[in-house]
Amino acid sequence: MSRSESLAAYLRAQARRLLDRVEINDGGRNARSALALFDTAAYAACLPDDDPLILQLDEAGCFGPLGCEEFDPGQAGFRLIRDWPGGEPHELLLALPAAIKASA
Repeated sequence: MSRSESLAAYLRAQARRLLDRVEINDGGRNARSALALFDTAAYAACLPDDDPLILQLDEAGCFGPLGCEEFDPGQAGFRLIRDWPGGEPHELLLALPAAIKASA
């Protein structure tokens, strides 16, 4: 599995988790966030592994120390993804390395 495929699979799993989450009075926030994550997953799946966004995630350690493990953004990245309100797909991918580095 390529790094972009691993990233897309992670984002799809997080989107499904949000869709399964039931919160009274969330005003559709979980559904909107899930749609944004599905959109970002589709975007990420099309990126080549040498795309600058993928390389930034690799430099942040999201693919393990050797860059060949499953995508794992750590706790800071997980929180950012979990709370992502939506936006352009590249915005989330750009925000992840900064959030991860800020927590280190």
